[in-house]
Amino acid sequence: MSGGGRGGGGMKVLHVAEKPSVAKSVATILSRNSGGLRTREGRSRYNKIFEFSYSINGRPCHMLVTSVTGHLMELEFQDRYRKWHSCDPADLFHAPVHKFVPEDKLDIKRTLEEEARWCQWLVLWLDCDREGENIAFEVIEVCTAVNPHLTIKRAHFSALIDREIHEAVQRLVEPNKCFADAVDARQEIDLRIGASFTRFQTMLLRDAFVIDFTTDDRNLVLSYGPCQFPTLGFVVERYWEIQAHEPEEFWTINCSHKSDEGIATFNWMRGHLFDYTCAVIIYEMCVQEPIATVTKVRQQEKLKYPPYPLNTIELEKRASRFFRMSSEHTMKVAEDLYQAGFISYPRTETDSFSQRTDLHAIVQEQQRHPVWGPYAQQLLEPGSGLWRNPGNGGHDDKAHPPIHPTKFSSGESGWSQDHHRLYELVVRHFLACVSQPAVGAETNVEIDIAGELFSASGRAILAKNYLDVYRFESWGSSTIPTYVSGQQFVPTSLTLDSGVTRPPPLLSEADLLSCMDKEGIGTDATMHDHIKKLLDRFYATKDSNMRFSPTNLGEALVMGYDDMGYKLWKPYLRAVMERDMKAVSEGTKSKAEVLTTSLQQMKACFVDARLNKVKLFEAMAVFFERSNRSGGDEQHAAGEVVRPCGLCQESDMVLRRNRDGNFMVGCMGYPQCRNAVWLPGSLSEAVVTTNICNTCTPGPVYMIQFKFRPLEIPPNYNANHLGCIGGCDEILRQLIEICGTGSRMPARGRGSSAPASNVQQSNSRHGEARRSACIYCHQTGHSSSDCPSQVSGSRSAQRRGMNPQSGELSVPCSTCGTPCILRTANTANNRGRKFYSCQSQECNFFVWEDNLNNVTGGNVQRGRTSVSASNTSRSGGRGRGGRGGSRAATATATFVSATGDPVTGRRCFVCGDPSHFANVCPNRGS
Repeated sequence: MSGGGRGGGGMKVLHVAEKPSVAKSVATILSRNSGGLRTREGRSRYNKIFEFSYSINGRPCHMLVTSVTGHLMELEFQDRYRKWHSCDPADLFHAPVHKFVPEDKLDIKRTLEEEARWCQWLVLWLDCDREGENIAFEVIEVCTAVNPHLTIKRAHFSALIDREIHEAVQRLVEPNKCFADAVDARQEIDLRIGASFTRFQTMLLRDAFVIDFTTDDRNLVLSYGPCQFPTLGFVVERYWEIQAHEPEEFWTINCSHKSDEGIATFNWMRGHLFDYTCAVIIYEMCVQEPIATVTKVRQQEKLKYPPYPLNTIELEKRASRFFRMSSEHTMKVAEDLYQAGFISYPRTETDSFSQRTDLHAIVQEQQRHPVWGPYAQQLLEPGSGLWRNPGNGGHDDKAHPPIHPTKFSSGESGWSQDHHRLYELVVRHFLACVSQPAVGAETNVEIDIAGELFSASGRAILAKNYLDVYRFESWGSSTIPTYVSGQQFVPTSLTLDSGVTRPPPLLSEADLLSCMDKEGIGTDATMHDHIKKLLDRFYATKDSNMRFSPTNLGEALVMGYDDMGYKLWKPYLRAVMERDMKAVSEGTKSKAEVLTTSLQQMKACFVDARLNKVKLFEAMAVFFERSNRSGGDEQHAAGEVVRPCGLCQESDMVLRRNRDGNFMVGCMGYPQCRNAVWLPGSLSEAVVTTNICNTCTPGPVYMIQFKFRPLEIPPNYNANHLGCIGGCDEILRQLIEICGTGSRMPARGRGSSAPASNVQQSNSRHGEARRSACIYCHQTGHSSSDCPSQVSGSRSAQRRGMNPQSGELSVPCSTCGTPCILRTANTANNRGRKFYSCQSQECNFFVWEDNLNNVTGGNVQRGRTSVSASNTSRSGGRGRGGRGGSRAATATATFVSATGDPVTGRRCFVCGDPSHFANVCPNRGS
């Protein structure tokens, strides 16, 4: 295959076009007088190679013409960041990116490498705009990698016609790196902003709500684009204006006068009044003095000017208004006409012709057309006076002329109706812009009735001129009777009419394009893509009148961001970026400078948006029902990075809540990686800080500010704790051991009447179901209401030390004297073991039943017997019951932790039961 590139005489020149059809057209035009065009296959079956001989500035050359298909390379994050759950979305603002040739373009890359290896020159025939220049440098990168000695040249052309192509190849220039840098900056900004916000809002909202726009809403992507969202903002803002509009009644006075010459309708020069009383008073004055006096008659010549030369945005707007064609479809049809050589390059901001353009030659080609041919002939006749040099719209992108016809056609067999329409629009628009304006004689008459002024106007068309060919516009004529100043007459009718104010209409596609153009959202080559994405993403709909309405999803997203206070849906931020990228293309700013400024600004917005994500939830809840699906993705989006995952070594671990609302630190690679750190169930708040642990690895390990519910942790622990989940934090380890992980508070959010089964199931770490266990003594066989430990007997029975129901031994508290409750422990190490503890929250008394015979400092008796025993006081005597330490027994009581292991001197601080902690105490809240 490369052997064909090595054949032939003269300097070998590789030409690369942006599309296969352009390569074929260029090769066909340049080889027309060379004695033959040879075609052979490249690595890609769509991108053929054309060979022929040609002379560039008198130098014999062997020409090889091939093509790419749009961008040869893609910009993407490194593999470490490409999976949605691989990192915190905020990391995407600075994650490494690289350009690479995707799999489907590798054959094109191989063709370029094989052909470039044997050539001396590389000539780039990419589209002459910023995007084309960027593709050109992608081609340069591939070709110079195998042949660094290539001479690089650029061909500038605006139409695939003989004159343009031959001139371009003889006037080769250097490629413009500034243009390419501007596109690189835009690509990177859009990738980073789009990926971070898209991941954030998709993972946050998709599974949290029932979004019914697709059959499988789990595949729905709630995309965010820096241009797409401001475009949606225009649609939503107009919709809100309409929704907020309150019709208001007004009144106006209408006057008409009929004469032999016709009828004149006079309009009240006040317009209208909202005050009915005032309107009635003025109207009655006019009725009482109805004589109308002509105060002014003004006649003047009026001109209606033809349109400026056609640029991309005007083409899209006019095709939408005249033919109801979408902007996206308009550009597709225009591209077809351009590649076939019938119109000039359709992506241009220029709306003024340069003096170099031979406008007469373009008109001459159209003289043969059966419909507008006679008008073209009249334009070229010197005596007709119809010719006028086109106006200057004030825009020039320095790359392409305005859109104009480049080849005559009376209609091609393969054209659709839209191809015919668009070609006709381009031709008629061009003929109109080189024509004289339409001329009319306009008459304005003002009259006075009782001091109120009214006016009427009429117009007579004197010369239609450009309107003869530009059938898409009209200029109506209307005649009124002849009036002279000072003339008086009695109106034929004088009425007081009412009306109501009306809201503005929904935005049409032409309106939307105007808004985007005015605010600098997108470019002439990309605006139609942004509009299409609104429809593709179910953010907006377009009705039969080409007018846009937001969907519930689109409105909810804009509402959420609007409530945050950040105007991410407004055009201002993107407009600044577009101006910066234009500055890069002009060489007044560097790519690095624009990237740094734009990304810093948008990252600040992103961080703030994530902190205020509740606003998005609230807005979505207005339109959608909450889903009962797992909110795992939501938590990934909400999570804050704590450390890199040491298990999978690919993803980060983030602080988040599980579906039960409990805090945990889990790997974002879930479900592939299930690494997790479960945090104490007594946590009420947890926030990742910027402090980094100096001990734990792999790092960085960010420390977490914990806030515990005071009643659910022992009193000698601080409710606020700055801790580390890396393994070095002894306090956190103890609290996990004491309090367990996950929620053990059965009444949270449900009141104190939660079923006992829920209490027990929540309290069991090891899965034993004790659905009928008593909530007081944790024993089965009786209900909580019949628990012997809770039934009050007579005071005399209590003083005798006997349980009034069972007759068993009762042990009084050594501190307060209250009979203690016999309970049964239910932890792994002490399950079934009985103990006594005081019912009072102020006491620390506790003793195992099987230790009573060994207790010193008291006597154990039947009947009137007391036991003097208590557990040792906690250090410092903090918390309730601390004063019992002065009478502590020599024997040390055992506190049973949530893990089932004995913990000296600790127990529930609500009821004193050592078999549980305060967070699951059945007496809590009772």
